[in-house]
Amino acid sequence: MALPIMQKATAVWLVDNTTLTFKQVADFTGLHDLEVQGIADGEVAGGIKGFDPLVNNQLTQDEITRCEQNPRAKLQLKYNAAADGEEKRKGPRYTPLSKRQDRPSAIAWLVKFHPELSDGQVSKLVGTTKPTIQSIRERTHWNIANIVTVDPVALGMCKQIELDAAVAKAVAKKAKDGMALTDDEKLRLMSTDQSLSAESRVPSAMEGLETFTFSDTASDTPEREEALPDADSLFNLPASTDDDEDE
Repeated sequence: MALPIMQKATAVWLVDNTTLTFKQVADFTGLHDLEVQGIADGEVAGGIKGFDPLVNNQLTQDEITRCEQNPRAKLQLKYNAAADGEEKRKGPRYTPLSKRQDRPSAIAWLVKFHPELSDGQVSKLVGTTKPTIQSIRERTHWNIANIVTVDPVALGMCKQIELDAAVAKAVAKKAKDGMALTDDEKLRLMSTDQSLSAESRVPSAMEGLETFTFSDTASDTPEREEALPDADSLFNLPASTDDDEDE
């Protein structure tokens, strides 16, 4: 479902100027019901000025009136012919201003741990440009000395499922082109069941010792005892005589 622009500001206006239910406002703006209730209580969106959806051609008064009379009705965003195809637009991912300073760290992480990803894939994951990626790959970035590698998933720049899909696609393309896969790349393409079964086949340093008993060496005991020299033969002391005792 298409959402209005400035969702939270639009929700503020609808809460202040209509009798729509929290559920209706939440469904229309893409917010949670409790978040809309927080707006009504003054606990959420403090300081945000309401954004009038009527003036900005996103709603009509008739639509608002219809939903006010029927709490189960859902607001319908006003049709805008100019917006057709906007959701299908391709290009770099938009990165909020608050996270743009972390973008080099995310790029450095992807370049280091997933070198199989192309510049185009990295660009889509974190919303950057190819020259920036290239400068970090070649370590010619102006701030390369201060860049710390950080997982883009941890930074909230992309989802883990998106990263996994990009890596699987890159490794599969490499295999299709006839290039040998490394052990790490093979492991990335494994399913969970496959990876667990592979780990179970790894030999342990203690393998075989769990069934070891002292009885296993019982047969060797007689031979070892025969191999030991007699203590007396080592010294080979002469027998004592009476003459020696007299002296």
